[in-house]
Amino acid sequence: MGSQALQILRQGVWASLTGGWYVDPHQSTFSNCFHLYLWIFLLAFPFLLYMALPPSLVVAGVYSAVVAVFFTAIKVVNYRLHAMFDLGEIVEKKQASLTADGQSQENTLMIEEKAKPKQYYRFWVLPGKWLRVRYDRLALLALLDRNRRVGENVFAVVLASLVAFLGFLLLLQGFFRDIWVFQFCLVIASCQYSLLKSVQPDAASPMHGHNWIIVYSRPVYFCLCCMMIWIFDLSGRSGSLQPFSLYGVTFFSAHFLLCVRDMLVVFALCFPVIFLFGLLPQVNTFWCCDDGWKYLMWIVLHMFCFLLHKAPWGDAHVPVLFSVFCGLLLALSYHLSRQSSDPTILWSLLRSKLFPELENRTPEEPPVEIKDPLPEKLRNSVKEILHSDLVMCPLMAVITFAISASTVFIALQPALSFVLYILAGVVGFITHYLLPQLRKQLPWFCLAHPVLRSREYSQFEVRDAAQLMWFEKLYAWLQCVEKYFIYPAVVLNSLTTEARTLASDRALFISVAGMKLLRSSFCAPSHQYVMLCFTTLFFQFDYPRFSETFLIDYYFMSILFSKMWDLLYKLRFVLTYIAPWQITWGSAFHAFAQPFAVPHSAVLFVQAIFSAVFSTPLNPVLGSAVFVTSYTRPVKFWERDYNTKRVDHSNTRLATQLDRNPGADDNNLNSIFYEHLTRSLQHSLCGDLLLGRWGNYNTGDCFILASDYLNALVHIIEIGNGLVTFQLRGLEFRGTYCQQREVEAITEGVEEDEGCCCCEPGHLPHMLSFNAAFGQRWLAWEVAATKYVLEGYSISDNNAASMLQVFDLRKILITYYVKSIIYYVNRSSKLEEWLTNETMQEALRPCLGPNYVDSDPTFNLNIDEDYDHRASGITLSSFCMVYLDWIQYCNSRRQTPVTCERDSPLVNLCFGLCILGRRALGTASHSMSASLEPFLYGLHALFKGDFRITSPRDEWVFADMDLLNRVVAPGVRMSLKLHQDHFTSPDEYEDPTVLYDAITANEEKMLISHEGDPVWRSAILANMPSLLALRHIMDDGSDEYKIIMLNKRFLSFRVIKVNRECVRGLWAGQQQELVFLRNRNPERGSIQNAKQALRNMINSSCDQPIGYPIYVSPLTTSYAGAHSQLRSVWGGPVSPHNIYTWLISSWDRLQKGCGAGCNSGGNIEDSDCGGGSTSISTNPAVHTTQSTPASSLPQPHITTVQPSMALLSQSEGRMEAGLLTSLQRTSSIQGLLGQQLSSSQLSFSSSVAPPSLPGPERFCPASLLDNSGHRAGQRAGLSQGSGLHYESHFGKWSFSGRKGFNGPAAVEGEGGMVQTIRTHVSRLLFKWG
Repeated sequence: MGSQALQILRQGVWASLTGGWYVDPHQSTFSNCFHLYLWIFLLAFPFLLYMALPPSLVVAGVYSAVVAVFFTAIKVVNYRLHAMFDLGEIVEKKQASLTADGQSQENTLMIEEKAKPKQYYRFWVLPGKWLRVRYDRLALLALLDRNRRVGENVFAVVLASLVAFLGFLLLLQGFFRDIWVFQFCLVIASCQYSLLKSVQPDAASPMHGHNWIIVYSRPVYFCLCCMMIWIFDLSGRSGSLQPFSLYGVTFFSAHFLLCVRDMLVVFALCFPVIFLFGLLPQVNTFWCCDDGWKYLMWIVLHMFCFLLHKAPWGDAHVPVLFSVFCGLLLALSYHLSRQSSDPTILWSLLRSKLFPELENRTPEEPPVEIKDPLPEKLRNSVKEILHSDLVMCPLMAVITFAISASTVFIALQPALSFVLYILAGVVGFITHYLLPQLRKQLPWFCLAHPVLRSREYSQFEVRDAAQLMWFEKLYAWLQCVEKYFIYPAVVLNSLTTEARTLASDRALFISVAGMKLLRSSFCAPSHQYVMLCFTTLFFQFDYPRFSETFLIDYYFMSILFSKMWDLLYKLRFVLTYIAPWQITWGSAFHAFAQPFAVPHSAVLFVQAIFSAVFSTPLNPVLGSAVFVTSYTRPVKFWERDYNTKRVDHSNTRLATQLDRNPGADDNNLNSIFYEHLTRSLQHSLCGDLLLGRWGNYNTGDCFILASDYLNALVHIIEIGNGLVTFQLRGLEFRGTYCQQREVEAITEGVEEDEGCCCCEPGHLPHMLSFNAAFGQRWLAWEVAATKYVLEGYSISDNNAASMLQVFDLRKILITYYVKSIIYYVNRSSKLEEWLTNETMQEALRPCLGPNYVDSDPTFNLNIDEDYDHRASGITLSSFCMVYLDWIQYCNSRRQTPVTCERDSPLVNLCFGLCILGRRALGTASHSMSASLEPFLYGLHALFKGDFRITSPRDEWVFADMDLLNRVVAPGVRMSLKLHQDHFTSPDEYEDPTVLYDAITANEEKMLISHEGDPVWRSAILANMPSLLALRHIMDDGSDEYKIIMLNKRFLSFRVIKVNRECVRGLWAGQQQELVFLRNRNPERGSIQNAKQALRNMINSSCDQPIGYPIYVSPLTTSYAGAHSQLRSVWGGPVSPHNIYTWLISSWDRLQKGCGAGCNSGGNIEDSDCGGGSTSISTNPAVHTTQSTPASSLPQPHITTVQPSMALLSQSEGRMEAGLLTSLQRTSSIQGLLGQQLSSSQLSFSSSVAPPSLPGPERFCPASLLDNSGHRAGQRAGLSQGSGLHYESHFGKWSFSGRKGFNGPAAVEGEGGMVQTIRTHVSRLLFKWG
């Protein structure tokens, strides 16, 4: 313990203060001296130059040039030495023989053992000149850090010279006096020394081992600080900037700039302490590749807004330019809110469109049979968003321009502003406070049950997807109104009423505040109503004299409130974590730190405020009650991507797979279920959040999903308008004792608690007891939902040993094994090829002999049903007695059966393959052994495809490897499934038909594979209904085999919302403890269970290797368009394709309904019902109103051809329904119709002529019968009929064919046919009317 503390002080504390220099007793004297003299040179050289020489830029240039030359020499030598170790020549020089002729052999061996050969490298200085280097790579790495690339060395030299120049420039300008000159020289030396030998590990390093990025942190931050000091000093002395006042504080005045400069000077002097506590992140933390597009839009808006002060403003007039600006602002804010920060999906979409050859390029590995659907699904979602924005952005811009130009925001003032504020407050309160509280598991921590319950709440086991409830629809619509109507109106109202004062000198605030507030309202409106109400009350009623216009007030209050929320979460975490009545001491240090932290509560409160302002985690030191501030983290938290990679047969060596697969442990195999859970969340998370199923949420929130065996932490990384980016971390299935205690804490209910202090008086109905309500308020987590439904897999594992313990059960397995081989032989498309293969037939010909017996020791009377005990082996006769009927039945199910008599090649081939398969099983099971363990080992070897053909009699199978891959390997896997089914119905598979159908069904609906096969992962991600595998578990001394069965179904999860500052603080504490403080104790106190903060579950979910999750997903984006229930509420996206489809359908509806709506007085809705029962039954069948008798009109001659022809297409049914209805309503044609319209679809049936017309058949509608026989008769008649002909005194028309029945000719003539119908009907109506 003492040596470890001394090492931390030496390598951690002291090295952080000096920039990396410390005395290491484990290194050589040369290494320690080199480091000491190097440090003294870097410290004393600028100090002596400053003290000895007069201040001038020449001295600064000489100093930076000397540093550049010095660093260049060191970096070049270091780079050349490492290149020499990589590619150089090793020369060995043995010492002279030390043995004499008369010495004994024993003496000679002892001396030769002590005399080791000398080695050296040749370091080429010049061509033909080299030096001997008796040095190794480890000693060189201990001496200097290695830069692998030339660019890194050049960058280090440039940084060192830049540190020297900028630092000496500040010394020359007189910013430092007395002892502070030496302190600043020490800072310069530490920044330069870290480029040669850095602090490893650094307090801000997120990884174990050497971190090459952290090397550049000190010099980069130093250069930035020096440049800012110089810029602020120059600006403050020149007074060129125009100061402005905001809330009584004057910004950019000379005094303000000089104060900021002095603060930066103090900050630069504190560099050693700042880097000791790790308050600055490594330099690449906040680099983001997609901000350029957003900043470009912001600059364009700012430049556009800057021109607004030139536009004339009137009392009741809004300039057109300003209205255009408002439209662009709203449209661009909407577009940016719908874009993810991760550009990989957009780039994938562009690459698939612009460079399809890159997408279709296949790697050298064999293709996976099942394609991963996720990339195409993500591309379709992004494409859908872009198509929708293509329509919505111009539409929103035009509408906003029109509203702004209409002066409605000016004419209705001031009443409109207060109406909008009140409306936003009321809708926000109902949407984001009242409804979520009523849907919580414990509303207000007083009620014992949610008031608004989902339909699945009372179900014991969920079997279907979650049902859409009325309050979810209400929540979604209120959000829609809030995002797209209320808050844009609030921002535009403020812009319009206050732009006259802002546009003149503060055009910057219009673009910044407007875009920020609009994007916030589009993306995360949950806290907007609180900010809006507080801004209105504070600046409109309490302190109106401090107001800087509502837009600026609202903008700064949104920033202040975000910091206040962070402070509230931090204080809740700290108070919950150190509450004395629930503290859990994990070590002796915790017991010591608890009372020690009480007097420093004021310091803790100041740290909480500081960490809230700078968005840094507040982490407990070693998991104790002492808290320190860490450095600023991104929302993603971890600077590195520790995404877990599944180990399977695609990325391991074949020899490793056959011997012992390194990925065969439980954690690696179970990680696929968390990957599938990530895919399920990708499909539904965004829609479920928008429906309120997880309660209120914000960026950075953390949730825990808990079920029977799955426990995962979901981290919300980014929230957009219609998208959510998250990361999932899956915990172990069989967690530690501490994890199990915390899982019990979040899954147990508190409804039955009846305690009140020390007694149990009970509680009111549907209310919590006093103890339960008090305890729930002192937790860093809360239950958001108890029945959250997701699609997943139910996992059942059966011990294979118990299923194969008895010989009879093994005999059943072998029997199914043989029958499965026979099945796959007969189902194979290569059967005829195998039967005609001369090599195979020649090798199998001895099996046809009457005296042939395969007496291999593998075969056993106990497990082989066809074993002939008289021949002491298996013969063809004994095989046929058992399996010939099955062979013949399988052959009969083939499309082209082959000969399958007793002596046929098919039976001989089946016999040979069954013998081969059982011998391979015996070989893998070590043949002679009859115990269970070798049998299971052999079965597992064959299950994963490890077939070892050792007998010369089986080498004929190598003539075609498909015999093993397509017959024997599937046979052993299918036999395991059939063996499992045998326990549920023992006698069912004795019927060959049932067995054959069962194998066929399993082939179609189930994947049976080894878990190390990449097909297993692909099948799970592609949502295969059922899967089966045989798993070999060797963990913690256990050696067992389990049959894993997966069935796709809906799973129920408890959703636990965790205080996000609790998660950030515990993660930061683990990083500091493991990386910087080097605590390698696996049972350290910081990971012991603490139910009030879920300390073990949160710490174990850290990214590897700090935590130990079995799966860490990449950043995954869920889109709202993929959620079917949300689409049913909000409708689909407004895209050009959907608009085109709607226009075409509307035009068709109008065109096809015009017969019913215009001619006959019917309505379009009736004709739009598809020609079915609804459209016809709503209209009267026969109209009896007649103007003249039918006999007084000329009777047309109508002809049709039997049999009747149904109107099958929906559009044709609508057209003809309208036509016939109009004919019915015309009294002159009513006599032609002998039948009424039925309540089903219309059809042209057999001839029904008027009584007065002899001979010719009539044209009339009839009902389409529902039975299949009638429809089949119609189809048969239509294939032979020549069409329908109509003739009258005025002309004739004919139906030559119908679309979908009589081929392309009918399709081509359909337009002309419809036009002919309409022409003749209009003529009839004109003539007869």
